[in-house]
Amino acid sequence: MRLTGGLDRGRRLFVPRGSRTRPTASRVREAIFNILGPPPGPVLDLYAGSGALGLEALSRGAPAAVFVERDGNALSALRRNLREAGVEGRARVFAGDVRSALRKLAGGDERFSWVFLDPPYAKDTAGVLAALSGALLTSCAVVIVEHDGRHPPPDSVGCLFLTDRREYGDTELSFYRCSGS
Repeated sequence: MRLTGGLDRGRRLFVPRGSRTRPTASRVREAIFNILGPPPGPVLDLYAGSGALGLEALSRGAPAAVFVERDGNALSALRRNLREAGVEGRARVFAGDVRSALRKLAGGDERFSWVFLDPPYAKDTAGVLAALSGALLTSCAVVIVEHDGRHPPPDSVGCLFLTDRREYGDTELSFYRCSGS
C-alpha cells in the first residue's frame, strides 16, 4: 500500500498483519481527496489502523493529524509509518478506545477540519458521530465515514447531516457537515 498524492506520493505504508485491520483502498483514499481537495486544517483519523488516511492528509498539506487506534499491531504499523515519513512532529497518537479519546480531545481546544471515521464494518457509528457533532469541529468541517452498503450510517446525528454518499465497489463513503456550516 502506498500514498496516492502530495509530497510523499508513492511512499510505502506498512500495514498490520491479520484480518483485524481493513486498510482503506488506494482508489478510495484518492477519491476522498479528489472530492474535497487539500485539507484546510488539522485532521482526526479515528480507527486509524496503519494511519493511511491521516498520512495521506499530511502528505497533501494538512498541518497536523491526530490518530486514534487501540489494536497493538496496528499501533506498531502506525508509529512506524509516522517515523519513516518524518511527520512525528505534526502527529499525535492516542492508543485506546475512540470514545475515550474523543472525551479527552473535547476537553482541549483542538478543532478538526476533517475527521476520518473508518470503524469495523457493521459497527454502530451514530454514537461516535454524536460525540463529534460538538466542539471538536471547525465551522467548515467534513466528517468522512467509510462503511459497506449493508450498514449505512444515519442521515443525521446532532448537528451533522449527510451531504453526499459515494460507492466504490463494496465500500461506501458518507460525507457529513454540521448544519449552519
